[in-house]
Amino acid sequence: MTHHVPPHQPKTPGANALLAGKAKRLLIANVWRTAAEGGAFATHDPASGALLAYLAEGTASDADIAVAAARDALVDPAWRDMKPSARGRLLWKIADLIEAHADELAELETLDQGKSWATSRMAEIPASAEQFRYYAGFANKILGQTIPTSIGYHPPGKKLFAYTTREPVGVVAAITPWNSPLLMAAMKLAPALCAGCTVVLKPAEETSLTALRLGELLVEAGLPAGVVNIVTGFGSTVGAHLAAHPDVDKVAFTGSTEVGRMIVGAAQGNLKKLTLELGGKSPAIVMPDADLQLALPGVARGIFANSGQVCVAGSRAYVHSSIHDAFVEKLALEAGKLRLGHGLDPETDLGPLVSSAQAARVASYVDEGKSSGAVIAAGGERLGIDSAFFAPTVVTAVHPEMRMMREEIFGPVIAVTPFDEPEEALVLANDTKFGLAASVWTQDLSAAHRLAAGVRAGTVWINCHSYFSPELPKGGHRESGWGYENGPQGLENYLETKAVCAVI
Repeated sequence: MTHHVPPHQPKTPGANALLAGKAKRLLIANVWRTAAEGGAFATHDPASGALLAYLAEGTASDADIAVAAARDALVDPAWRDMKPSARGRLLWKIADLIEAHADELAELETLDQGKSWATSRMAEIPASAEQFRYYAGFANKILGQTIPTSIGYHPPGKKLFAYTTREPVGVVAAITPWNSPLLMAAMKLAPALCAGCTVVLKPAEETSLTALRLGELLVEAGLPAGVVNIVTGFGSTVGAHLAAHPDVDKVAFTGSTEVGRMIVGAAQGNLKKLTLELGGKSPAIVMPDADLQLALPGVARGIFANSGQVCVAGSRAYVHSSIHDAFVEKLALEAGKLRLGHGLDPETDLGPLVSSAQAARVASYVDEGKSSGAVIAAGGERLGIDSAFFAPTVVTAVHPEMRMMREEIFGPVIAVTPFDEPEEALVLANDTKFGLAASVWTQDLSAAHRLAAGVRAGTVWINCHSYFSPELPKGGHRESGWGYENGPQGLENYLETKAVCAVI
């Protein structure tokens, strides 16, 4: 495998149609329009470097127009007074359209982000549809309560009647990352729409194509004008402006902890609500009795899937001393089996990182680790000086203060450390500022649940890693974020509670 990968053309008419023609436009109030200042920027295939399309470069003024459209739609009877069952049917129709266009969405996702077509088509695009189906079922089940009060004073002959109602939080700015573009958008849009909110979606500048195609499908589904608006552009302009905008009621963001902190600061002006899924440094604890037929491919998948560009990637493995050396050897073999290439090549297991800049960033962590004594058991190198490809990498002889052990690499790099006692493994696993996810590998049921209870993380998998479903809450502890997505908790992000107390 070299870094010279020829361009690949999509096979579906829909993907070719989206990539053809003029610069892509912004979706505001169901109208496709050029950016206010007329700017455009390029998006490239990270595998080959080929130009895919030019995208409208939205600015603060475009964000203002989109927010105003969302604010108008929030009180428009076409959306505000839509029956809950009709809203559920609309969400279900969106899911059906995603499913009907899954092949072209998978091609666009793979071309834009780099991941293998199998990952896009068999996992992430269907999972995006399931987000809308799951929340479609909640649309007519958003319930208030009646409350028997203990208030002792009220006019003679009168009674008190108290109840709660649930209302949409308002206008939502959904700011999504580049690692799983369509799925991350669906995880925000589906519950927000279920709750009756309106949305301005700002997709990552590196990977906006599936968001734009989704916008076309939303219009086709019959979503009222202004309910979802899509503004492409850069985080430093559009994203920052939305985070500080006084008419945005909530920001739902997935991305780095550093940017999350900036959003917290920007949101102070009107104290907008925030849901933040941020960085991770997820540990995998492999006990001496682990079923290696599960653990080896499971740990490998947990770090190498999507070339390690996964927020919950299991980048730190703590393996019992009695099996450490054999585990490293076999994990290195697993890494070596993976075929790197263009994501649209059916023989490809792993595509490139999202950009050559990201590959250089990953290389800097590995090189710094090697200079501090880390040993490379597999991979450890970029495949070509300008390439976005990075070999699946297994590292040993690390120590906790190495930068590769403290910071999120977001690449296919796993560090393996031995331990002797379960308590030691927990100390090592929790030695991080993050707390997004973890996995435990053991056949001892008691040990599995004790370790799961002891790990400080929002999700713990037992004998698996990176298992997701719309009904499973997903969120982080500590610096991995605020709030949860998925499940009933994901819907709560987009609802306010109003208490009503009446003398009757």
